[in-house]
Amino acid sequence: MILEVAILDIKPGLETEFESSFGEAQHIIASMNGYVSYQLQRCMEKPSRYILLANWLALEDHTVGFRESAEYQEWRRLLHHFYDPFPDVEHYQSVYSNAL
Repeated sequence: MILEVAILDIKPGLETEFESSFGEAQHIIASMNGYVSYQLQRCMEKPSRYILLANWLALEDHTVGFRESAEYQEWRRLLHHFYDPFPDVEHYQSVYSNAL
């Protein structure tokens, strides 16, 4: 399994609108092949910062299957205008875990 990590810095004052748009967009990512789960969490110290943690079965499920899909264009339309700057996205592979 692969963990996608994206730090999302949202333009100040648009946090509520971003959360609403993400609520609308979440079905897109959840419908993709290879998608497992996600968490969107808001930073307590920096309320305009969020972290998106998404689990995928394989790297290509995210980088090719999702990002090159027609559905990604809708995801982009709903969310990308909130970011400043545009986030770097990294992918991680588990070394150790005590998760169930």
